[in-house]
Amino acid sequence: MALTDLKIKNAKYSDKDFRLADEKAMYLLIKKSGKYFRLDYKLHGKRKTYAIGVYPETSLKEAREIRDAARKLIKEGIDPVEHRKTLRDSKSFDKAYSFEYIAGEWFIKNKRKWSDDYAKKKWRSIEKNLLPYIASKDIRFLEPPELLRVFEKIQNRGAIETAHRAKGICSEIFRYAIAVGKAKRDPTQDLKGALIPTTSKNMATITDTKQIGELLRAIDGYQGEIITRFALMLLPLVFVRPGELRHAEWNELDISEKIWKIPAEKMKTKRPHIVPLSSQAISIIEELQMHTGRWKYLFPSMRSKERPISNNTINAALRRMGYSKDDMTGHGFRAMASTSLYENGWSGDCIERQLAHVENNTVKAAYNYAQHLDERARMMQWWADYLDKLKGV
Repeated sequence: MALTDLKIKNAKYSDKDFRLADEKAMYLLIKKSGKYFRLDYKLHGKRKTYAIGVYPETSLKEAREIRDAARKLIKEGIDPVEHRKTLRDSKSFDKAYSFEYIAGEWFIKNKRKWSDDYAKKKWRSIEKNLLPYIASKDIRFLEPPELLRVFEKIQNRGAIETAHRAKGICSEIFRYAIAVGKAKRDPTQDLKGALIPTTSKNMATITDTKQIGELLRAIDGYQGEIITRFALMLLPLVFVRPGELRHAEWNELDISEKIWKIPAEKMKTKRPHIVPLSSQAISIIEELQMHTGRWKYLFPSMRSKERPISNNTINAALRRMGYSKDDMTGHGFRAMASTSLYENGWSGDCIERQLAHVENNTVKAAYNYAQHLDERARMMQWWADYLDKLKGV
């Protein structure tokens, strides 16, 4: 029987190692030290095992994609273990001109302007979608047809948007290579129109006042984990990005001053951010403190109090409440607040500053993170009162 996320989460180590089988020779190995995705295979008369990844850093979906890529190599007579080793250790080419080396340079120089979560996602996408195919290729000689085959592999598994994002990342890496004198041109520019077009979608959110009230009442009645319920209750009041909420630490809060100071390294924009806290937000935080105040994070994971809740916790809770991904997402609370605040006459500068949207002028942006703070505090309290009104309090 195939693995499921629930089955993996519920699997517990007892006295000895054991396996949970998935499809196509992949399995999950449960050890005292953790949970490991593995693929057994036979090639050239020898049986081998390919280490796919560690759960939960590697999700079930990602593990299956890596498994399928490895099985394709095996079908072509290529040992995936040796293939991985070759990508890492091969000295048969000038590494300074390899796609992997230059991608690494580009990533290191750019990651300082991204949040840690965003940077990890970016590099994980490169590792999964690009490096298996062109890591060792000399970037000077990569041509459009070869790149198109890579993007089509992604596209053929149904990941249309991922294929376009991979093409965009490739283009950024090529532009960096051109800037440092390691490439003459960006061949991705010749692939315009070569991929299946993406379907433009707005971020799922709720802006109808009646539906907002229904959602807030559903949150108050949430029957899942209590820490998740507190996160759901606080997110509409502060409308930060879900990743910023789940990484919130107690030492960042000043309850007496009614502010939450988010350090630059946790922000997508890599700039510090201030969130004025309404009286309703303070009440939630004070109650939450009785549950998690002795730990680092406001919303610690059930698995380890040294880590925050997972990035899927909020969305999973919304699904449990009956809201599909097309109805509402954790990120959708930002669009909900933005739309409603604009409709109710609050200034664009105040709203955009509170949303921590990027300011093109970097000197101005460094000053602006605390700009309009008094007006923002009034706006945040008005917003909390408005939500109470919609909820029927």
